[in-house]
Amino acid sequence: MTKLKLEDYHFRMQIEKGIDKVVMTLRVMILDKPGHFGKVATAIGNVGGSLGDIKLVGYGHEYNTRDITVFADNDAQFKDVLEELGKVEGVVISNIIDPVLELHRGGKIDVKSRVQVNSISTVRKIYTPGVAKVCKIIEANPELAHNYTAIHNTVGIVTNGTAILGLGDIGPVAGMPVMEGKAALFDSLVGINGVPILLRSKDPEEIIRTVAMIAPTFGAIKIEDIKAPECFEIEDRLSEMLDIPVLHDDQHGTSVMVLAALLNVSDYVGMKVKDDTIGLVGLGAAGIGIAKLLLAYGVRKLVGTDINSTARDIFSKVGGNPVPLQEIMSVSDIVIATTGKGGLIKKEMVRKGQVIFALSNPNPEITVEDARAGGASFAMDGRSANNALAFPGVFRGALNARARKINFRMKIAAAKAIKSCAPAGELLPSILDREMHTKVAEAVERTAFETGVAAPRTEELEET
Repeated sequence: MTKLKLEDYHFRMQIEKGIDKVVMTLRVMILDKPGHFGKVATAIGNVGGSLGDIKLVGYGHEYNTRDITVFADNDAQFKDVLEELGKVEGVVISNIIDPVLELHRGGKIDVKSRVQVNSISTVRKIYTPGVAKVCKIIEANPELAHNYTAIHNTVGIVTNGTAILGLGDIGPVAGMPVMEGKAALFDSLVGINGVPILLRSKDPEEIIRTVAMIAPTFGAIKIEDIKAPECFEIEDRLSEMLDIPVLHDDQHGTSVMVLAALLNVSDYVGMKVKDDTIGLVGLGAAGIGIAKLLLAYGVRKLVGTDINSTARDIFSKVGGNPVPLQEIMSVSDIVIATTGKGGLIKKEMVRKGQVIFALSNPNPEITVEDARAGGASFAMDGRSANNALAFPGVFRGALNARARKINFRMKIAAAKAIKSCAPAGELLPSILDREMHTKVAEAVERTAFETGVAAPRTEELEET
């Protein structure tokens, strides 16, 4: 029996729709005799593991090789699975494959031509000499770049890697897998070309200058995972400088999703969001973005807290009232936490009837179970909420309208569209609900025209 040491492998958590599991694929050689695969399944089950996909990958004279996906609650339990399998006669573990790493191997995105290049005639049309005709048309009327190039359907995804997910400042290159993931969602869900842009700078002036210089390549700019407070200045300055939408997803994608969830939960528990006291625990990019959108929606009583005095000052300037955490928990009807600090809110702090959104991943500020035990009328954690519900449709609608910016009314329209698509009994729809993304895009596009930020349509020039 060949045994593989646990320390030889890198294990990581996979978090998917509320399921926290270690997920690994074991490549196992199993003696080709009746009952031996059953012994494998039994061994895995004996220590609490469970089976996923099973795939036959090879035949041998004595052994058949299968890839078996195994789910375990944690690394320790997965180690128990390996040890238990090591006791089974006629079973050899030949490899352990991390399916997350395999999915990322080689990157997740490509740049591909929309034109089949299979003749010299085609080459002459898409490149020299034929392309000169298109260049001259655009030179005469730059607006026609939206008709004859991919600019109108391309979004720059810009990061400096200073606030990657819950990982913090890990740098732009280590953050690239996240940017590729965003690009993959853009393409799959709404047909947008997302282009990651990695900036090796923490200087807001340098970032602003660089993005402004490359902006002609894109129909919109998505600021991603740049830490607060620098992200606020970067977005605001670029929005003023450029005639295309600039949106910081950590602020606005999150805020749209939160507003959609609040609109639904208010129906379930009989609350009126505009009249309720809403408390924000954590005033970083997400917290401030939520604050701005809730105030724009019409919320009149908004309190918040953060350990950072600069964050509290910014919150006060946008219209919120900074107060201590204990006061938030005692006066708020709705509490929204985005601190990244698991266990910050104790169940004894929850007031009966409160709505609690503890959105930090992977460890929420308070678990759903503890919030309910403390008396919350409704509780949600970050595993059920993802800003990918919002940003694909928001950008699709803005690009369709050729909007100069994405304003609050467009974001509110997006939140209402998301809310309307939630299945009965659910707070939010699935990220993979493509009809929802289409409805969000339509609502955003329509609102862009209604609010006067959409560009007038440019008629194509006839080719001569």
